[in-house]
Amino acid sequence: MIHPLARLADSRAPRASLLFAEPPCLSHLIIPAHLADPPRHDPRGDDVSLLYGGVVKTSSGDGLLLLAFMDVSATAPIVATRGGTQERKLTAINLDCDITRFVCNPLSGQVFRLPDIDGTKKTSWYTEMGILTQSERPDRPPDRYAVAVLSEDGDGEGRSFVMRRFLSQTGKWEKLVGLPSPLPLPRRINIDREVLALAGRLWWVDASWGVISSDPFSGQPDLRFVELPRGSVTEPMEGLEDDGRVQGRYCHIGVSEGRLRYAEVSKEKPFLLSSFALDDDGSGWTLEHRVALSRVFPYGYEDQLSGDDTPHIGALDPLSASIMHLTVAELAFSLDMDREKLLSCSLRDEGTGVPCVLPPWLGSSRIPSAGTFSSTKTDAKKTLSDILVRADRDKRN
Repeated sequence: MIHPLARLADSRAPRASLLFAEPPCLSHLIIPAHLADPPRHDPRGDDVSLLYGGVVKTSSGDGLLLLAFMDVSATAPIVATRGGTQERKLTAINLDCDITRFVCNPLSGQVFRLPDIDGTKKTSWYTEMGILTQSERPDRPPDRYAVAVLSEDGDGEGRSFVMRRFLSQTGKWEKLVGLPSPLPLPRRINIDREVLALAGRLWWVDASWGVISSDPFSGQPDLRFVELPRGSVTEPMEGLEDDGRVQGRYCHIGVSEGRLRYAEVSKEKPFLLSSFALDDDGSGWTLEHRVALSRVFPYGYEDQLSGDDTPHIGALDPLSASIMHLTVAELAFSLDMDREKLLSCSLRDEGTGVPCVLPPWLGSSRIPSAGTFSSTKTDAKKTLSDILVRADRDKRN
């Protein structure tokens, strides 16, 4: 589980690093500032950077991370200079932030900057992107990857979609228009969750309605739609207080044991936790678990919960479909639904992380680039043990 915020380090180190922690505690990705392409503002000009920070958006199925760094800038002209120090007056904040995106191998520490979409950094509206890899050999480092974002075309009545995709083979972004909509209703889909990679496709999630999937490598990507399990579809989210983030606390779609799974927890007592698996043909969902949390939590704990202290879903365990990570108030719980057993409990002062599977070969593989194949280029020398030793040294220091 990787912390959603990438830490910037004032370091000239040639690579990123990862500080490991056992789930549900969060591991931290550390990016040397010079690798993050920090903004360069004229020190004598009126533009300044208020905030420059990175977010871990999602992970491929084999450990590559997709990062987005945001530059919140402002207009603050110099009004005085005293003793060599400039004094500025803030007059405006630029809400159309510059966005720079990267692909990162969290074990080798390699970071690759993606080119700007349409030649501009003003792409903050492209929020939910996914990354998908392909390999010539099963269970080996990827030979290529695709990064893609999906949006509705026109008036948002579901007539067609637009896909923008970056292919590592070409090293360029391209725009695909007029993709036929698979939506069964003229309702705008609100893609508001992490984009998932599974079974050679990317999956864009609307937590109130369903999932659209597509193969971004295809010459003519086809879009498929899967509605949430019966009884889980809600009305479209409207407004700031009900825009999908609230709904998303009580339901979650993720990948576990190689299948797409949906989980939800009831908002009122008795708190029932349910999980479903997408059928092999993608036509519907099968209920796998339903657990009353009163049978899992310590005796009497459920009676103490009220108001906002209701259970929320943090993440599905990618390696075990029976293990769920929940958050309740300031605590994070891991539980086994098969055995109806609580596995761990810890403080959750860091929020919810991004699940990431780290294969044993990841630390010695390179991020594919145009004209290369990672399976034959393994000059990254760092191993998992190297990273662990460095992480332990950093903690002691």
